[in-house]
Amino acid sequence: MRASGNADLRAFIAVAEQGSFSKAAEQLGLSPSSLSQIIRTLEERLGVRLLHRTTRSVSLTDAGERLLLRVRPALEELDAALDDVGQLRARPAGVVRVRCLRAAFSAYVGPNLAAFREAYPDVTLDILVDDAVVDLVASGFDVGFTLGEVIEKDMVALRLGGDIRQIAVASPAYIAHHGRPETPKDLLSHACIRWRWPGRTTPYNWEFFADGAWFEVDVKGPLVLSEQSMTIDAAVNGIGIAFWMEQELRPLIAKGLLVPLLEEWSAPFPGFYLCYPQQRQMAPALRAFIDFIKSKAVEPR
Repeated sequence: MRASGNADLRAFIAVAEQGSFSKAAEQLGLSPSSLSQIIRTLEERLGVRLLHRTTRSVSLTDAGERLLLRVRPALEELDAALDDVGQLRARPAGVVRVRCLRAAFSAYVGPNLAAFREAYPDVTLDILVDDAVVDLVASGFDVGFTLGEVIEKDMVALRLGGDIRQIAVASPAYIAHHGRPETPKDLLSHACIRWRWPGRTTPYNWEFFADGAWFEVDVKGPLVLSEQSMTIDAAVNGIGIAFWMEQELRPLIAKGLLVPLLEEWSAPFPGFYLCYPQQRQMAPALRAFIDFIKSKAVEPR
């Protein structure tokens, strides 16, 4: 939808951008003579010359440059506003491509899929769930769920919940046989179950916090896995110590299958965000999905 008024200003913008009456006339579906008359009438109404005309070229006068600078963004904003309102008439439909960290899917997407389907039956969600860090736009995704520490530049980022933290855990049987680490450095003498972040060549170093700063421990152990949930299963089975998000571990801790370790060194950090590229106009299906997730998300603490 576009505003039907301001035809003379739109004609002026077309000539200024094309630098040619003939090209602008073709763009607007007018004859060059009709377009020339529209511009002359606009100049007469304003009382200033907007364009320098020669047989070979068209250029802006100082007044024309000032008018273009002010009018073009104003008309673009007006068009966008009318489009936005017009989209309310349409039922959201189409495909929304989503990239989502596994833990974010469990917390914010998976539990809400049925309700979203009921609210927007004509929207198809194409969701890739993995833990790789990628360029959202270059990979062809409309929206992503990621951690605050890896948000890409020039993204709109909406916080979905409170801070999270990672903790070390082991089974009661492992602790009974090998003892408890008392400091993060003690982990170097324990069997640690490591995880390789997708797209990385080396296992993830465990991160702890002390004296106002974060530090890493390059743990060692008998097992390196590419799937984080498998490291937790291995810890439950007594193979060694695992390290993962506390919210994912609490049910197993409550059942007595795992014991938390080194909690005093495990500080919270910004949790999950919904991210999407900045854009003047957004497809109704994408807007519906973003607004729906926002309405279901837990407010930050």
